[in-house]
Amino acid sequence: MSAPILSPLQPRHLAQALTLQSQVYPAFLVEPEAAFASRLHVAAPFNLAAERDGTLLAYLLAHGWTRESPPPVGAVLDAARTGDTLYLHDLAVADAARGTGIGRALVERAFALAAAKGLERAELIAVEGAADYWARLGFRAETPAPALAAKVAHYGPAARWMWRPLRQSNGGFAASVALG
Repeated sequence: MSAPILSPLQPRHLAQALTLQSQVYPAFLVEPEAAFASRLHVAAPFNLAAERDGTLLAYLLAHGWTRESPPPVGAVLDAARTGDTLYLHDLAVADAARGTGIGRALVERAFALAAAKGLERAELIAVEGAADYWARLGFRAETPAPALAAKVAHYGPAARWMWRPLRQSNGGFAASVALG
């Protein structure tokens, strides 16, 4: 079996990504095709895919954004929006690829790309009990201001607002990951 290949997430991945999304997220968090596709065009440098033999194993939707103002679930993004923050919108890993480090590899690649573009921090809303996973990648939960807390609430009762600097205090990234 060949090693997974990491590459930019592209429109050719859309059908497989939508299927994967519906397999790993509850229905209320599944993005409509138009919203998902808008992220492919707005944030191409940070959207990543992991595939093996033409099968999508995992994807990361991430985009530059304004600090502490995540877009609502299902929002179609406008290409004009930018900021100093890498917003990790969606990480989905197929059951067959869980536990392989592929999700971490996608996130760390996005961190490196974002830091090279001058972004300073990464933010996300951890859903469905994923806060522990994100904490292992250097994110810390924070109690958001009331307006942000209202947005986070739309992501479900277990949702947590989290952030981290793109560069750790030692000047590097949290860890390096090898796939193989």
